Amino acid sequence: MKAIIIDDEKRARLLLKALLTDYCQDVQVLGDFSDLESGVEAIKRIQPELVFLDIELPESSGLQILDFFKESELNFSIIFVTAYSEYAIQAFKLSAIDYVLKPINTDKLIEAVSHYKNHKSKQVRQLEALKSNLYETKKKIVIPSRDDFQYLDPEDVIYIKAEGSYCQFHLRNGKRILMSRNLKFVEEMIQPFPFLQRVHKSFIVNCNEIAFYSRGSGKLQLKDGTELQATGEKMEALGLK
Repeated sequence: MKAIIIDDEKRARLLLKALLTDYCQDVQVLGDFSDLESGVEAIKRIQPELVFLDIELPESSGLQILDFFKESELNFSIIFVTAYSEYAIQAFKLSAIDYVLKPINTDKLIEAVSHYKNHKSKQVRQLEALKSNLYETKKKIVIPSRDDFQYLDPEDVIYIKAEGSYCQFHLRNGKRILMSRNLKFVEEMIQPFPFLQRVHKSFIVNCNEIAFYSRGSGKLQLKDGTELQATGEKMEALGLK
């Protein structure tokens, strides 16, 4: 399959090209480019099936690639190869966009290429979702649903309860939102919000909402009267003994 690389770091382009040559031999790299403008021109000229794209490019963002194509012209797929910080990983996951983090892990690269081959599709909606998620993930909790995304103010979350492979968010307004991810996934997703902490195998709570903790019973009472089970070790780690 025809591919190109767009990355402002020459060393990164050469390394990725070498890894693709060695481990993804059905990927034919037909060019590598240091900025979005030359990369877009190459896409229109070469017509690659796959574009390996860095997000942080000089004087532009890789996400601006949508500005150069009509929807009918977006007949290629994108795998982002990026050194983006940890918070952004969830944005990539929630947007169903393939990515490989720098420094490149060979197994992850092979996995991303394999996923592309099995799920070839146009990516207009996914790229728009990623753009939104990258901007919002720093300050919001992003909940995916079948057709769209909900953005929650983390301060509005009272607690989160594990429901098997799902999680239920209990909000300040009494609303409940079910998310089709397990509690471990959610725990990683909320790392930018340190007041949300896991206190039990089944619960994450907003520490600002804790009214009382009984070490003897292991019960945690929230300001709204909700009682939850807590683990002593986790509560001690939070300074609540």
